Formats: sequence, C-alpha cells, structure tokens
Amino acid sequence: MHHPDPTSPVFWQDTSVSKAQRSLRLGQKPMVLWLTGLSGAGKTSIANAVEAHLHALGHATYLLDGDNVRHGLCSDLGFSPEDRAENIRRIGEVARIMADAGLIVIASFISPSDAQRQLVRRRFDGGEFHEVYVSTPLDVCEQRDPKGLYKLARSGKLAQFTGISAAYEPPCAPELTIDTSARPLAECARDLVEYIMARQTGHQNL
Repeated sequence: MHHPDPTSPVFWQDTSVSKAQRSLRLGQKPMVLWLTGLSGAGKTSIANAVEAHLHALGHATYLLDGDNVRHGLCSDLGFSPEDRAENIRRIGEVARIMADAGLIVIASFISPSDAQRQLVRRRFDGGEFHEVYVSTPLDVCEQRDPKGLYKLARSGKLAQFTGISAAYEPPCAPELTIDTSARPLAECARDLVEYIMARQTGHQNL
C-alpha cells in the first residue's frame, strides 16, 4: 500500500496477484485497441468482428462500446465538451483496469479530442495502448448514417454532433489507420486482427 498524494485520505492498495501473473495465466499480453473515428465510420462493426475472431482463438477479451457505456457507467453525462471529456476519462480508467486483469480490450469511441485520447494513453504501460484511427471520410459516414443522426444534426435538431456541429481531431500518430470506404469491413477487421496477433507473439496460447 502506498500514498501517491500525502494530502489525500485515499491510499492505493497493492494486490497479491500482479498483472504479469494474470497475463501468464491467460496466456496473452494485455492490450487496449482504441478505435476512434466519426459516427458511421465502421468502428463498432470492426470491433465486433475482431472480438469474435479473438474469442474463437481462445483469447480473453472485452468490447467497450460508446453507446453501451452511456446506459450505465456514463448515464449521468450529456454531450457538452466537459461531459464528453469525462466520458472518455471514465472509459480510459475502465480499460486500464481491464488491462490490469490481463484482457485484450477493444474500445470503440468517437473520442473526438486528440488531447483527451493522449491523456488516456498516458495511463497505460508502454506498449499496451494502441490507437486505431478509423479514417472513413465524413461524406461516406453521412451517406451511411446508420442511426439517422447526421440527418438530425443537419436539420439542427441535434446539437454538438461530431463532424457537423462539433469538431473531430484526427490522431497525429495512430498505431494503425483503417479506411472502411476503401475495402470491405471483413478485410478491415482482418487487418486489425493481424496487427493484434503480431504483438501477441511469444505468449503461450499462440
């Protein structure tokens, strides 16, 4: 047990089982694949396909989806810049705990602020956080409009919508870039699976 802030009554309680031990038991390297991009870019479709593939290979995974977390963990937050920042901070902390448990975490979030994504990155050990930019262009995302949100945003009925009435800041140096307008989603998902597997080399389940 240690006290990172001597002015706070909150201590960090060390555990008897380490991340390395959990990773060894699971036979995999903890990773967080953070998929960022516009609504309709294909993040959720890729994330679901990748998790299904990894699960079939016997890996311990978890998918964190932007819509799902707002039903519980972040149900108290709106879409103001401050609330969106807090949404990403909370998800980053959940992802960090899951990585500490030894899991391969696939996080699918618009996460429009590059600075906020970098704050999340800094919470992880080196080599654990991998930013995946789903770079599908705005015009393609708007044509897809799977939830009808672009139509609402264009009509003025939906404020603070990323890409229309709120800014999106692309990653400066993502570990991987995927454009789903150029190839089928299945191929895009395969690229991410191959990226993950290449970095899992040497662990006992491979």
